[in-house]
Amino acid sequence: MDHDASLITTIALGLSVAFAAGFLVRRIGLPPIVGYLLAGIILGPFTPGLIADTEIATELAEIGVILLMFGVGIHFSFRDLLSVRRVAVPGAVGQSVIATLLGVGLAVSLGWGLAAGVVLGFSLSVASTVVLLRALTQRGALETVHGRVAVGWLIVEDVFTVLVLVLLPSFAVIVTAGGELTIGLLAPVGIAVAKAVALGVLMVVVGARVVPWVLLQVARDGSRELFTLSVLAVAIGIAFASSAVFGVSLALGAFLAGAVVGETDLSHKAANDALPLRDAFSVLFFVSVGMLIDPAYLLANPVAILAVVVLVVVGKSLAAIAIVSALGYPLRTGLTVGAGLAQIGEFSFILATAGVAAGVLPAEAHQLVVAGALISITLNPLVFASIDPVEAWVKRRPWLRRFAERGAGALAAPTTADRELRGHAILCGYGRIGRTVARALESRGFAYLVVEQDRGVIERLRAAGTHALYGDVSDEAMLDLAGVRTARVLVFAAYDPAAAEFATDYARQVNPRIDIVARVETPEEGRRLMAHGATQVVEGEREVAVQVARYTLRRLGVSGPEVEAIAQGLRRRPDPAVA
Repeated sequence: MDHDASLITTIALGLSVAFAAGFLVRRIGLPPIVGYLLAGIILGPFTPGLIADTEIATELAEIGVILLMFGVGIHFSFRDLLSVRRVAVPGAVGQSVIATLLGVGLAVSLGWGLAAGVVLGFSLSVASTVVLLRALTQRGALETVHGRVAVGWLIVEDVFTVLVLVLLPSFAVIVTAGGELTIGLLAPVGIAVAKAVALGVLMVVVGARVVPWVLLQVARDGSRELFTLSVLAVAIGIAFASSAVFGVSLALGAFLAGAVVGETDLSHKAANDALPLRDAFSVLFFVSVGMLIDPAYLLANPVAILAVVVLVVVGKSLAAIAIVSALGYPLRTGLTVGAGLAQIGEFSFILATAGVAAGVLPAEAHQLVVAGALISITLNPLVFASIDPVEAWVKRRPWLRRFAERGAGALAAPTTADRELRGHAILCGYGRIGRTVARALESRGFAYLVVEQDRGVIERLRAAGTHALYGDVSDEAMLDLAGVRTARVLVFAAYDPAAAEFATDYARQVNPRIDIVARVETPEEGRRLMAHGATQVVEGEREVAVQVARYTLRRLGVSGPEVEAIAQGLRRRPDPAVA
């Protein structure tokens, strides 16, 4: 390869082969990340044929890491985290500890030692946010309580990963010294932590004021390319300055830069403008990871690879399900979180690479992590597809079901007042929609009962004297406790298509005269739920469009009755985008 043309050659080969491999694996239902890793193996020095420049690919991958962490920082939301903090924070910490202990056991059995086991365990404990979000979106579960818990769980893991990256160099110094803690060794650790804290304070105090002001001035100028350039300059510039001045990782600087931008009203525009470059360099990051895979090593060590896959797919999932159950959340929440964590991805690569560079992990550890990612990501769609069969299997075994949902306790038991309800409304979900419906019912004195999967909400409702049960409506026993046989209306205010379909079938079976109204997101979901027996479905975007159309027609002088007739026609008419 001509050295002078190695940069353009590496980019051209990396993107072209990654596109071809990603397209092919996407056609068979696998995440494109699998294709990108395979592209790296094809272009790597361990396979014959095309060979890209590994050193240049690694440099390009650093930009990918910066933009990945910048994107994580932009989407980091304390509000989202606080909404599921009761399960996400203790759950993520507990699962990370368990995965780390399993990683230590694996590393010790391979003869790598305790320190390598700790870093390996951390690498295997964190799942890929990209893979999780794609899986939840495909199943229509991203906006459900189960999906929110899983996403909040990964937010905590991402923050935990950033902390590990900060402390890893100091940990490596201690390991190199034989694990003996002396003043001479503790001083660098203290200095590293102090620098990281100083950087954080500087970003909160100064960066939170300067960066938004700069972006606002550029946005007012109206130049899209300048705004995109300013976003990239903030991401890469702050990451580089953080590393050069404060001695922290590029990843931490990029994360803090993203977190600062994420708190501004320009965050969505910044994320959208940086998205194309982030995606391109992220692809090169995955390709560079694949280039480090030696197929000969993988073929020679199938037992070690199988152990990593079992740890990730089985060990982490069971740990997550057990923790979610112990914290008192429904079985489906545990299964969703467990399936989401049954894979590893970009942050595992970053941690493993940092561990090898620091001299804590042996080079073959990186091979195992990448192989584990490749296999676990490939298997993840099958793991998600097993949620419904596993849930049904558990619910058919009362003793196992009681064990899985033992944390619900008294919150799942109806009070005397709950049992006396007749002719009432059952509100499934108590978010913004559920609260609004509840206020409407209260204004006319109608009785209602809330079924919710957030323990904190149930505790507050019961303390206020509201009829409320904690549990999952995709459960016949829970619907019976809520009085579905004597209720007049069943309202699905929370978005959970699978649960709504099951509950509609059962409610229609035991109470044919009950009215059922449900929130849906797409026309297809609405038609499917109506086929199951719903009386009325409300599609969010369509209803907003109808109300906007009503207002517009009235402003143009159309009479009230004619406006209402047109509105009803719009509700019945198929969406032009899908017709």
